[in-house]
Amino acid sequence: MTLLETERLLINMITQDDASFLYALMNDKDWILNIGDRGIRTIEDAEDFIKTRFFKSYKENGFGFYSMVIKDTLEMIGIVGLVNREGLEHIDIGYGILPEFRGQGFAYEATKAVYDYSQDTLKLKKIVAIVNPDNIRSIKLLQKLGLNFEKMVRLPDEDNDIKLFS
Repeated sequence: MTLLETERLLINMITQDDASFLYALMNDKDWILNIGDRGIRTIEDAEDFIKTRFFKSYKENGFGFYSMVIKDTLEMIGIVGLVNREGLEHIDIGYGILPEFRGQGFAYEATKAVYDYSQDTLKLKKIVAIVNPDNIRSIKLLQKLGLNFEKMVRLPDEDNDIKLFS
């Protein structure tokens, strides 16, 4: 089901059919470096992750992660969404995109649409984002969204501090 539409993208609810894509995305070396290893080793692991994380968030929060799909080709290229993350006071916006689609403005286009949705439809008062301090591209995207560095934080069960933008 399409939630949002931008000039070039459809932002859709994640389904079980997205498991093979999610497996590929979450095993990308940059995903693991910048976001973390989520232990997705098989398609079945990805299916379970969708059920226990994405579907659970839709049900409990009314939002979650969504697929980024190019309108013209219907190719899934990434995920974008909102997370009620343990250790953060406010809702977190995030994204992940396959390497071959980076640097083309898709991540900004999708995060801007979800950010606007969080404000206009969900009426969330404050959105934050977390980012690895070395991830310069994501930091620039967050700044373009209008978010500013607030402080360094450490999430539960993590070993390193990350930047919090709000």
